[in-house]
Amino acid sequence: MFDKVLIANRGEIALRVLRACRELGIQTVVVHSTVDADSAAVRLADETVQIGPAASRRSYLNAAAIVEAARQTGAQAVHPGYGFLSEDADFAEICADNGLVFVGPPPHVMAALADKSTARALMQRAGLPLPQGSVQTISTLAHALEVADAIGYPVIVKAAAGGGGRGMTVVGSAAELPRAYARTRAAAQVAFGDDRVYLERYLTDARHVEVQVLCDGHGNGVHLGTRDCSVQRRHQKLVEEAPAPGLAESTLQTLAELALRGVLDVGFTGAGTVEFLVDAADGIHFLEINSRIQVEHPVTEMVTGIDVVHEQLSIATGAPLRCRQSDVRLTGVAVECRVNVEDPERDFAPTPGRLDRFQPPGGPFTRVDTHGRVGYRVGPDYDSLLAKVVVWAPDRQLALDRLDRALAEFDIAGPGVRTTIPFVRRVLTDQAFRAGRHTTGLVDRLLAADATGAVAPPSPARPVDPGPTVPTPAAAVPAAPTD
Repeated sequence: MFDKVLIANRGEIALRVLRACRELGIQTVVVHSTVDADSAAVRLADETVQIGPAASRRSYLNAAAIVEAARQTGAQAVHPGYGFLSEDADFAEICADNGLVFVGPPPHVMAALADKSTARALMQRAGLPLPQGSVQTISTLAHALEVADAIGYPVIVKAAAGGGGRGMTVVGSAAELPRAYARTRAAAQVAFGDDRVYLERYLTDARHVEVQVLCDGHGNGVHLGTRDCSVQRRHQKLVEEAPAPGLAESTLQTLAELALRGVLDVGFTGAGTVEFLVDAADGIHFLEINSRIQVEHPVTEMVTGIDVVHEQLSIATGAPLRCRQSDVRLTGVAVECRVNVEDPERDFAPTPGRLDRFQPPGGPFTRVDTHGRVGYRVGPDYDSLLAKVVVWAPDRQLALDRLDRALAEFDIAGPGVRTTIPFVRRVLTDQAFRAGRHTTGLVDRLLAADATGAVAPPSPARPVDPGPTVPTPAAAVPAAPTD
C-alpha cells in the first residue's frame, strides 16, 4: 500500500478519501484554495498545501501546482475524487510522467471514455445496446437535421466532451434544432474547449440506472450491483438508491453483465460506473462510462459492505482484486439524497451563505457524508453540494421512511441559506416514487404541478416507440442525464 497520498479535491469527497487513507495507515496531503484553508479536510490532513485562489482554474484545476505539491511532500499517488481533474487524461499522464500514481484508469482509456462519441463506438463494438442517434459527432446542421428526422423528435444535442449535466439541449421539433445545435456547440466550446456534438433520441419517461464496477490491472473485474438515479434536476441527481427498484431480476442481471463486459473490453482499471437508460419495455440503452468514483457510491457500499475507496487505492498499487463476483452479496436497500445549498422554488438557484445552525441527523443505519459545520461559509465558487444523507434498511419502504426521518432531523440555517431538503422530502411522498415506477421526468412533473397549483399526477412509465434506425454510422441511445 502507499505511504502517502495527495488528495486533489475539496468538500465531502476530500474528507471521504482522507478517512479511507487513515483507515489504511496512509499519510495524507490535502491541497486547497485560499477560501478552503479552514475546511474539514484541511483540518484533518497530515499535511496541507495551498495551491491557489478561489477560482478553480487557478487551484483545483491547476495541474502543475498539484503535481508540484505532490513532489514537494513526497506523495506517491494522487486521488482526484470526482469532478475537477478526476477524468482528465492529460492530468493522469502528467502524474505518470512525474512518477506519481494516478488513482484511476490508464490515461489512454480515460481519454477514450471521456469522449462520449468514442465511448459509444467502443461500447457498440463490445456489444452494448446503444440508443438511436449518431455514433460519430455531427459537424453540420444539415447532418443534424437528417439524423433527427430519421430517429424522430424529441432529440437531445449533446457535447462529446460534456459531463456533469452540462452541454445538453433537448429539442422538440425541427424548427428548434438550428438554434439548439448552434448554441450547444458554442456552449461546449466555452465549457470544454471542444465544440463537437452528437444527437440522440430523447426518452421523456425512462429510468436512469447505473452499475458500479471494479477492475484490476490483471484482467479481472466485478460489478457491485445497480443504482437508480432517476430523480434529477437539470440532468443532475438528487436521490439515488441501490439496488434499482421496480425492475425484473433478469433486467438487473443483464445490466450488470453488460457493464462488466464493456469495461473489461476497453482495459478499464479502478472504480468506474456504467450508466444506462431503461425504457418502459425494459429496453436497455448505454449512456456513458464514468472513470472515477461517483457521488452516489455510498449506497453501493451500504448494500455490499465493500469500501469502494479502499478498493480504488488497492487496485492503484497494482494488486489484484481482493474479491470475486461470488463474494459480492447485496443485502437490503440503501437510499441517498444530496443536500444542496439551493432554492428549489427558484429553479434550484444556489443560495450561498454562512451556516449559523448545522446539526446532521443520527440514528440507526444512517450515514452523513459532509464537510459542513456551524460557522462554515458556503461560498459561490464551487458546487453547492453540502452533504449526502444515506440510510440502509432491510426493505425499500423502511429505507424511504428512515430517510424521511433523517431529513426531518437535519437542522441547517443561515442568512439566505436554502436547501433541497424540503423538495427531497416531497419526492419521498410521491406515489410513483414510493411504488418504484418513477422516471427521469419526476422532478419536472413536480415542478410543473407547483407552477399550476395542481396536484402532481402519478406518471407510470409509458412505452416508447424506438423509431427507425439511422442510415448513417448511427445507433441507438436516449437522453443521458449525468452525474
